[in-house]
Amino acid sequence: MLHTFAAVFALVAGLSLLTLKKGTPLHRFTGYIWVATLSSVALSSFWIHDLRMIGPFSPIHLLSIWALYNLVRAITAVRAGDIATHSASMKSLYLYALVGAGLFTLLPGRILHQVVFGQ
Repeated sequence: MLHTFAAVFALVAGLSLLTLKKGTPLHRFTGYIWVATLSSVALSSFWIHDLRMIGPFSPIHLLSIWALYNLVRAITAVRAGDIATHSASMKSLYLYALVGAGLFTLLPGRILHQVVFGQ
C-alpha cells in the first residue's frame, strides 16, 4: 500500500517539478520530497514478489536498482553544478521508473489492473 501511494504521489510531484521554474526554492523543496518519495517507491518494491522470475524477484526489481542509482547520480550532478546531467537523470527517472513501470502495473492479472478496471 505504501508503494502504491508513494508512486501516485511521486507521479504528481514529478509532474509539478517538470512544470515549475527550475532552480527556485519551491523547485528545490519539491525535489527533496520527490527524491524521498521515489526512493521509498524503489525500496518498497523489494518486498513485492508477485512476479517471481529470478527467485523471489522479477526484472522490475532491476528497474528499482537503476532508479536508486540514478537518484544518487542526479543528486551528485546537481551538487557539482552539472545541471544537464541532473535534468536528464530526473526526466528519465520520471519517464521510466514511474510512468513506464506504472503502465506495467495496469496489465491484466496485476492487482492495480483489478482495482482500476474491476476485472
